[in-house]
Amino acid sequence: MWTCPKCGREFKHSNQSHFCGDVSTIDAYIDEQPVEIRALLHKVRATIREAAPDAAEKISWGMPTFRLNENLIHFAAQKGHLGIYPGEIPQENPFEKRLAGYRRTKGAIQFPYDKPIDFELIADITRWRVQCVRGEV
Repeated sequence: MWTCPKCGREFKHSNQSHFCGDVSTIDAYIDEQPVEIRALLHKVRATIREAAPDAAEKISWGMPTFRLNENLIHFAAQKGHLGIYPGEIPQENPFEKRLAGYRRTKGAIQFPYDKPIDFELIADITRWRVQCVRGEV
């Protein structure tokens, strides 16, 4: 086990990449990230904001989060990818084919930095989450 000297969290791997800052706003979160991905994070934020204009912004679980009666969607800068966390997406969804090329886990989608980011897909997922939260899906 390795313990981060900055935040005190324990990890399996030595010097594991993670975010351990103490930020309270999305602007502060983005400002703490490497310079080369800040513009990308601003664009992701704007994409989600446009798709969910009524959602409130906050930091939750250490990540930028949009909330609409519940956590709607999170995003985070990871070492080799942008993580989008819309919660569990069932197999039956309107964009399953578009997600085929991405690494996914139960509630996460990884957009590698070395490929173009599909902002329209992020917007569509956000709009779908809004519909889910409002009971329209």
